[in-house]
Amino acid sequence: MARLLFRLGNVPDEEAEEVRALLDARGFDTYETRAGFWGLGVAAIWLHDESQYEAAREVLDAYQEGLAERMRQARDDLVERGEAPTLWSRLRHHPVRMLLVAVAVAVILALTLLPFLWLMN
Repeated sequence: MARLLFRLGNVPDEEAEEVRALLDARGFDTYETRAGFWGLGVAAIWLHDESQYEAAREVLDAYQEGLAERMRQARDDLVERGEAPTLWSRLRHHPVRMLLVAVAVAVILALTLLPFLWLMN
């Protein structure tokens, strides 16, 4: 029976391609499903043979640990060079977007707190 191996929801295309290539290179028999037009399905990579699940999971876990380490290293490199995105750099590069986010947060806070303030009066 097939077993879910790797969900593809919100996974960048580059990472999904790396996972597909890794599983194919290791000889795992997989197939892929899509979420569909309405997004009601499960976008995922499935393993045909459930007996291979533990081995495939170990391969994916090792890949994801390596990916996390590469991402941390890339971020650390940006921080060392002073190029890491900060609140102030985002504000400087996208002032309108940041203003809209601040307004949205204020509106949400107001809508949340106003009923309680009215009850206190």
